[in-house]
Amino acid sequence: MGILDAVVIGAGQAGLSAAHHLRERGIEAVAVLDAETGPGGAWRHRWDSLTMATVNGIRELPDMPVPALDDHVSANIAVPAYFAAFEEREGLEIQRPVRATRVENAPDAGLLHVRSVGPDGAERPVLRTRAVLNATGTWTRPFVPTLPGATDFRGRQLHTAEYRSAEEFAGQRVAVVGGGISALGHLLELADVAETHWHTRREPEWREGPFTEEAGRDAVAGVEERARAGLPIGSVVSHTGLLWTPAMREAAARGILARREMFQRLLPHGVLEADGTVTGLDAIVWATGFRHALRHLAPLRLRGPAGGIAMDGTAVAADPRIHLLGYGPSASTIGANRAGRAAARRLLRDLEEGRLAAQ
Repeated sequence: MGILDAVVIGAGQAGLSAAHHLRERGIEAVAVLDAETGPGGAWRHRWDSLTMATVNGIRELPDMPVPALDDHVSANIAVPAYFAAFEEREGLEIQRPVRATRVENAPDAGLLHVRSVGPDGAERPVLRTRAVLNATGTWTRPFVPTLPGATDFRGRQLHTAEYRSAEEFAGQRVAVVGGGISALGHLLELADVAETHWHTRREPEWREGPFTEEAGRDAVAGVEERARAGLPIGSVVSHTGLLWTPAMREAAARGILARREMFQRLLPHGVLEADGTVTGLDAIVWATGFRHALRHLAPLRLRGPAGGIAMDGTAVAADPRIHLLGYGPSASTIGANRAGRAAARRLLRDLEEGRLAAQ
């Protein structure tokens, strides 16, 4: 294989959007790598009880409206099927399951080498490319805070990424840790079958009234500012707050949202609370978020002294050959679509103006 104009890593919402917009602009020397065994990205791994009625909304892929979907269908079935239909319509040749392991500077001036492994773990031929559009998301890097006694707890511990259904915890005492939308979803489900306790590190911030476009723009602007400054990127909820919906108000009235401060440590059969009391538990669900899956980019040393990656739109400010889709302000389904389009525009401009490695 010769020199590619771009390698897209990841075929979730952002990766598919990028592949579409690259082709639309006549950039055909492109390879798309995806670590999953089939279409759908992280949606393939959502818990079964997250149905189209309870999901926090999905956004259409470029020029392809989302079909009418039964509210009772699990999102981990409906969304991958929609992605598969998009891939078929576009005629995208996605290489999967292929996991990118390392992106590094090539001996050829200005080029990048993308190393990867196939399903058997064997190394594949190195791809030589002028640019990388990284769309690996966060799902493969669940975050669990380190707390004293973590290895002492004899009950079950699992992260949101491993959660499947509330029925697994019927009759148990369960702590849900985290202040985001996933934590609230778990709490509402679990409260119907189990005794629940909600712990967060900070007091949750609740938002009254509907989430307006202006509020959304303000939240995105806050994330963009941090990304431009090279600061670590926080969760979406840290910029938007939690919305008081009728379901949340009902849950509050039932006492489900009686938030507790973060516990001091884990004990063999429970936790030592912040106030020194002991709460017995059978399980802990860590709804504590994810980190960006960027380890394969480590050889490029993109992180700055503040701990984040300074961005110029979708491009890394210090190395515009690298575009991060789903990072910072594009870490949402609608943001991912916009990022794919913006990255394709920027790449075309850089190619036409000779800012990337020559043909």
